[in-house]
Amino acid sequence: MPDNENTKQIKSRQRVADHGEVFTNPREVNAMLDLVRDESFRLDSRFLEPACGDGNFLIEILRRKLSLLHDIKSQMEWEFKSLIAVGSCYGIDILSDNAEACRERLFSEVIRQTGNKNYTCGYEKSLRYMLNKNIICGDALTYRTIENKLIVFCEWTPIAGNMQFSRRDFQFDFLVTQSHQYSLFDEQGEACSFDEPVRSYPPLHYTQLYRYEEQI
Repeated sequence: MPDNENTKQIKSRQRVADHGEVFTNPREVNAMLDLVRDESFRLDSRFLEPACGDGNFLIEILRRKLSLLHDIKSQMEWEFKSLIAVGSCYGIDILSDNAEACRERLFSEVIRQTGNKNYTCGYEKSLRYMLNKNIICGDALTYRTIENKLIVFCEWTPIAGNMQFSRRDFQFDFLVTQSHQYSLFDEQGEACSFDEPVRSYPPLHYTQLYRYEEQI
């Protein structure tokens, strides 16, 4: 879906009838994000869109985060910090074409902003891997994927000195049970963990994140 003020709010009447699918225009998206402006311009602040469509909210959040990297000269530093931004954006959509379009849209935005086609070896694969883990095709109301598995999200924690990320996996349903606050932030606005992890992994360099799949 094109990124402009004339973005269509529906793809078809049938999709509206079947799924209640109505997209939000960029003007309204940015007006709502301005209500949490400070968080939207923090590189590591986490955002979850439980009905993300093809990414109208997440693309604007990512753009705000990537705007913080404009003065970075080092290619590797830019890549590492861009993955911090991407790793903080989460989405769920019930339609597989929307989830895939959202992943591709976020991927394309990051690549566009690198301004350099000579990526560090492994960066592009790590970027795609992270997006595949963060943007889920499933139902946020049942906490399950389209394969009827519990939705699990990855918490990506950057280790700046080594340009590494540690990974912990958490069940989405812990976020929305009555005993847990439905928020990714604590009372001070700091990023919170997703409750108790179902699995933890050793740190990997940012160019090697796709190798986590070998440990599953």
